Amino acid sequence: MTEEEKLKQAEEYFEAGNAHATKGEYDKAIEDYNKAIELKPDYAAAYKNHGNVYLNKGEYDKAIADYTKAIELKPDYADAYYNRGLAYSNKGDYDKAIEEYNKAIELKQDDAEAYVCRGTVYYGKGDYGRAIEDYTKAIELKPDYAEAYNCRGIAYSNKGDNDKAIEDYNKTIKLMPNYADAYNNRGYVYAITGNHDKAIEDFTKAIELKPDFAYAYYNRGIAYKNKGDYDKAIEDFTKAIELKPDYADAYNNRGSAYDGKGEYDKAIQDYTKAIDLKPDYADAYYNRGNAYYDKGEYDKAIEEYTKAIELKPYYAEAYYNRGNAYAKKGEYDKAIEEYNKAIELKQDDAEAYV
Repeated sequence: MTEEEKLKQAEEYFEAGNAHATKGEYDKAIEDYNKAIELKPDYAAAYKNHGNVYLNKGEYDKAIADYTKAIELKPDYADAYYNRGLAYSNKGDYDKAIEEYNKAIELKQDDAEAYVCRGTVYYGKGDYGRAIEDYTKAIELKPDYAEAYNCRGIAYSNKGDNDKAIEDYNKTIKLMPNYADAYNNRGYVYAITGNHDKAIEDFTKAIELKPDFAYAYYNRGIAYKNKGDYDKAIEDFTKAIELKPDYADAYNNRGSAYDGKGEYDKAIQDYTKAIDLKPDYADAYYNRGNAYYDKGEYDKAIEEYTKAIELKPYYAEAYYNRGNAYAKKGEYDKAIEEYNKAIELKQDDAEAYV
């Protein structure tokens, strides 16, 4: 086979690999890329796409090895740096991911996606200011970039700037009217600002667009619970659990809804399931303590509050409620100790002074 024939055949295997990868036939894609690389050992694009397959399979170390080889062969390969950043980000190695995105942006300064990905890593590190800067740059480069508006909205929400968050979600929805996540995210902001009816509208729209959207059912359940509509809340938490059986938060909040209805045994069952799924779940222990308290089982309540405090030492509400349980038992000195601790942790809590 001549060199020209080898190169042509390598291209054919490369294109076949791309076709298999697009169809999700990853093992076949890997075989084709391997053959392309065998015929053309300096085929940087084949290494990159080979890495993409491993990235999609969740085999991040193999993906990184392929991107590294692609970069060795083509040092100015912006896409390979970008994808290596994705792999590091998925591994939770945010600092290395940022280094990769920095290099990708240096080589390809108009790459809006790289700014969004770097912003998302900054967000993951809790650096919302830098995340917003990157999302804003992405929007400057690509004004119709709905995902960038959505991501910036999330960052604004976490910074507590809810008005700006809603503006960004509005823009996202204008650009992508069928974007279920944007409705869910806007609904969340409405919910935390007390506008439960608008929140329910948005969560309902998200569910219409994405019927298996467990988080939207869960969030709508929270909104119904906060409105005191416990039956609807229970329906939504139950649906969320059906879609995501290991959803500890949904069990915890369904328990809270049962608590609100006075169905304490059902509440305790749900809190127990939440704890089974998430053994360090302080809020579930606290809530189970409340259910035992409401049943008049004060010793059990004290055990639950104690566990919650072990897991979350600054849990003022748990100290306060443990104080209530001691008071119900007539152990007033212990109750006063608990109230003092609650006041120390939360000095603006008027109830603890009463």
